[in-house]
Amino acid sequence: MKTVIHWFRRDLRITDNTALAWAAEHAENVIPVYVVSDWKKSHGWTGPHRQQFLCESLASLDGNLRSIGSRLVIRQGDAVTELTKLATETGAEAIVFNRDPDPFGRAVEKRLVAEVTGCEVRDFKDVAVFERNEVLTGSGDPYRVYSPYARAWYKLPRPAVTGRLRELKTPDAPGNLPLPTLETWGLAPTGSIVPGGERAARDRLSAFLDNGIESYGAKRNFPAGQTSSRISQDLRYGLLSIRETFQRCETRAVEFGSSGRGSAQKFLNELVWREFYMQILWHYPEVLEHEFNPKYRGMKWPGTESDFQRWCSGETGFPFVDAAMRQLNATGFMHNRTRMVTAMFLTKDLHIDWRRGEQYFMQQLTDGEIASNNGGWQWSAGCGADAAPYFRIQNPWTQTERFDPQGEYIKEWVPELRDVTARLFTKPPDDGRPLAPGYPAPMVDHAVARERTLALFKVTADQAEPDGVR
Repeated sequence: MKTVIHWFRRDLRITDNTALAWAAEHAENVIPVYVVSDWKKSHGWTGPHRQQFLCESLASLDGNLRSIGSRLVIRQGDAVTELTKLATETGAEAIVFNRDPDPFGRAVEKRLVAEVTGCEVRDFKDVAVFERNEVLTGSGDPYRVYSPYARAWYKLPRPAVTGRLRELKTPDAPGNLPLPTLETWGLAPTGSIVPGGERAARDRLSAFLDNGIESYGAKRNFPAGQTSSRISQDLRYGLLSIRETFQRCETRAVEFGSSGRGSAQKFLNELVWREFYMQILWHYPEVLEHEFNPKYRGMKWPGTESDFQRWCSGETGFPFVDAAMRQLNATGFMHNRTRMVTAMFLTKDLHIDWRRGEQYFMQQLTDGEIASNNGGWQWSAGCGADAAPYFRIQNPWTQTERFDPQGEYIKEWVPELRDVTARLFTKPPDDGRPLAPGYPAPMVDHAVARERTLALFKVTADQAEPDGVR
């Protein structure tokens, strides 16, 4: 082929990029394009943190492309319209892209295939090691529980990793726009996020492999300091290839003793969890609107809007919860342990619909991965793809005692409590009063809220038909 368009989406790198590598091999000229969305000021599923990270990553991608003789073409508007116009203007013989795992992206792909004429459209697997129907039960059904899915996942041969592109020839493309900034969407910075771009992502992965993965198993539940990889946003935007990431982690693990290898395996399992949730979303896209477990569809959530707002701003009077929410709002990041605690607190202490929390996280998280976020929220709420029943309810006070016993995390993010003795964070105040001036008293009694949660779930399950349908 003479000219091929590569449509960048969530694969913002030039290393081990499946569709881009195919285009480079099969075409004389490759036009790399990113189509910027044209919404303004507010969006239900993203916000300033993620858009700022996107801007930095696109700028980095453009620089990387220029270093190999190419450049990034920017268009704005409806992706199908803009790609069709670009193909006509450049005489492209094909448009290639890496498949999106979520229903919204798939709908755009379907439109592109249907509406583009006179130009071949090719899609490739890139976001996951295994996707769609590649990991199924012996009877050909999708897995609904993680453990058997993971066992089947590990048995499959994994695709090879390709290297970094060294050269890419790109002809002139008319109508190129400048790289986007937050002002493109009418937004302003609201916090301090990690740097975007492929180089920054690769540095984060290397740092984790050198100094974090060997102790990940022992430290991963403690939110103070950096005890996790911090590459979730890099996988979300494809600054790192999941294939290369998995391979490098496995290779590093071989160098460790049995404890270190076990620790690395725990991290590898987390990568498989990511693919499990993508598989759930592929086979059951209704989970974005409904509970995965049909028994709990239609459940009543009697929590109030004012309670939801206190949770969002980190003013609940539960220090562990408030520290996590304030970290999220300030940095676009929250540790996995505190994601579970805050999600359970919203649903099982405040009795607020998990969909409210799911959307708020998507608006604040830099890593905002639709499948993982939905899966995590439904798991925490007790209605998701989970072998354990709904009565798993984490106690924020005992979670603090286990995972922040010295109060390091709490004192970093809740300055009102920096002079408070850490042991006071591990149980509710005896007199029900605030722990410090300017800090609220606990807004609920956890023990009472827990019993109410059990009753709500039991009533909902009892009212469901045997097959879960009302």
